[in-house]
Amino acid sequence: MTTQAVAKPRRGKGLKLSGRDRVTVVLMMLIPTLFAATLVWLPAIASVMLSFFNWDGFGPVTEAQPVGFRWYQEAATIYPAFWPAIRHNLIWLAALFLIATPIGILCAVLIDRETQHTKFYQTALYLPVVLSMALIGFVWQLVFSRDQGLLNTILGTSIDWYGDSRYNLWAALIATSWRHVGYVMLLYLAGLKGVDPALKEAASIDGASEVRTFFQVVFPVMFPINVVVLVITFIDSLRAFDLVWVINRGRNGLELLASEVTRNIVGEAQRIGFGSALATIMLIISSVFIVIYLRIVLKEDR
Repeated sequence: MTTQAVAKPRRGKGLKLSGRDRVTVVLMMLIPTLFAATLVWLPAIASVMLSFFNWDGFGPVTEAQPVGFRWYQEAATIYPAFWPAIRHNLIWLAALFLIATPIGILCAVLIDRETQHTKFYQTALYLPVVLSMALIGFVWQLVFSRDQGLLNTILGTSIDWYGDSRYNLWAALIATSWRHVGYVMLLYLAGLKGVDPALKEAASIDGASEVRTFFQVVFPVMFPINVVVLVITFIDSLRAFDLVWVINRGRNGLELLASEVTRNIVGEAQRIGFGSALATIMLIISSVFIVIYLRIVLKEDR
């Protein structure tokens, strides 16, 4: 009989890749990195640099005049729309976080009970998510229109919900919350599907009610989902732009940071440096929350 030597795998060494596989891996990492650097990081760095210069956007960049922190000082002291925009962004954040997000969680919990017609409710709530914010603004125009809007028809009034500065911010918040509820519902519904049923059964055996079980057992288990929703809510409130630009170009009570950046860079103002300063402020604020999110995620992984 002939004996065959059985090759034993070597310990302590990783899988060796062929030359073709190595090229494939390098390309899969290099191409997305180049796209991110070209479309995200380089424009961001250029925007930060332009915030310290005075440039009209037409002449050579080499002719831009350095102005130091002039645009930042002007934004905080002279520019009349800066602090209203900050206040409106904070209101936007509070409305999404304190009203729209809890409604989305409630919808997810009710749909997770798998009662009749849950697929219909899930589809109906998620449908606004696939629509752009600009299109949502036009859809809600059918409700908030002064002359032929559904709301004025029901109330018997002639209020310009989109045009009156006393109401247009709240009308825009209702429209954006309509979309935000469906997004939060989808995220939490996916999280609820991943919760171990044994946890709910153990809480039920201990005599805990459904409400207490959710807040003391289920909700803490979905900590990663909670963090993701918090970060997404903050970033969405900071970069809100499409809806208010469709309504009235971010004027007359709808001033937001993103709309002011657009107005100063590509709008009628044409102040590239000042708009870049506003964009840099947005970048700094959003980076703080992104860093907090990454620290939490990395801490959970460890």
